[in-house]
Amino acid sequence: MQDDRIIVGLDIGTTKICAVVGRVNEYGNLEVLGLGKAVSDGVKEGTVSNISKTIAAIDKAITAAEEDTKIDINVVNVGIAGKHIRSSMHHGSITRKSGEEEITTEDINRLTSDMYRIVTEPGSEIIHVMPQHYIVDYEENIKDPVGMSGVKLEANFHIITAQTNTIRNIKKCVERSGLEIDHLILEPMASCVSVLSEEEKEAGIALVDIGGGTTDIAVFHDNIVRHTAVVPFGGNIITSDIKQGCAVMQNQAELLKVKFGRCLAAEASENEVISIPGLRNRPPKEISVKNLAHIIEARMEEIIELVMVEIEKSGYKNRLAGGIVITGGGSQLKNIKQLFEYKTGLDARIGHPNEHLGKCKNDEVKNPKYATAVGLVLAGFKSLDDREEQRPDSAYTASKPKAESGSGDFISNFLRKTKELLTDDFDDRTNY
Repeated sequence: MQDDRIIVGLDIGTTKICAVVGRVNEYGNLEVLGLGKAVSDGVKEGTVSNISKTIAAIDKAITAAEEDTKIDINVVNVGIAGKHIRSSMHHGSITRKSGEEEITTEDINRLTSDMYRIVTEPGSEIIHVMPQHYIVDYEENIKDPVGMSGVKLEANFHIITAQTNTIRNIKKCVERSGLEIDHLILEPMASCVSVLSEEEKEAGIALVDIGGGTTDIAVFHDNIVRHTAVVPFGGNIITSDIKQGCAVMQNQAELLKVKFGRCLAAEASENEVISIPGLRNRPPKEISVKNLAHIIEARMEEIIELVMVEIEKSGYKNRLAGGIVITGGGSQLKNIKQLFEYKTGLDARIGHPNEHLGKCKNDEVKNPKYATAVGLVLAGFKSLDDREEQRPDSAYTASKPKAESGSGDFISNFLRKTKELLTDDFDDRTNY
């Protein structure tokens, strides 16, 4: 059935800020109603560095989206990324009153809610709690314990934290633009929703989202997110290398990268030369395409090595039957798929955010650089944990008024829980 809700995803990136407006059609696919974008001057490496410039860019992107859709935008799903993101594994358990009664969704929610209480590093807060396998009365490797009987319910959790000040700055920018944050979502998790298929997540897959300031990584196996990480290098560092290596202006370096750049120097012609205008009354400068490719390849190899460190850290390197999916603006560099396959030994493909897309008013949204923004919209309709969608009653009861409101999908409620953590006093939330 068609979902009457209209959801807006706001991607606050290093190079661009974009807003995507969408709704679910009668076929269960996302229908993109409009797109607004603006140049991002106030964000560095995924974090807000200039409040006023970021607010101005958000205003411009939202206004463009409103003009494109003729819809007033008041509430948005916002992505968060940056080198401050940390992930860790923790173990949690609860003891039930009776082992004869079946384990319910409420028990799962209570166990998950308890993990938001764990002590984190000073100045950081939990933004996501992702369950791995469950344990019921010491019986391990249970994917979904709902319906089973047992007294002690345990689970290992993948917990993602972010800096409190970074969250506050994002909230400040969004709220000063006259908007309300519905959900705050880790950007690689949003990209996964828009780019990966269920079969890939089941088989084992690593998503690599190459943005302007950071490269985000998420590893899936058996339909469960196993590892997330953020590498503090992206497309902008390649542009800086070109600027320095070719002695050109920043905007010229960006154009060289986008129009003539490639990731494999062996594929570049020896004799091809690019002529760019010189500064005032100076002759044009000639740039060798081969040298340009060498600069790009060297930096991309470094980024790939850092990505592989994170994949190996996950412990799932040898279980990624689906290989690697590359998305984000950086995935548009020529030969990047071949370089990833050569350096990692894994199959690779370019991820376009059309996995769940239906009719689109603007086909530009299918570009990989909009994977996060599209995913932020989809995250309002879909769960980050596929197990929740299979349960008959997955209402998140951590906050009784929210559960009674009729919002029953897991992500809507556990991310709302995250938002409450950012705004409410911790001691007020003791009973679930």
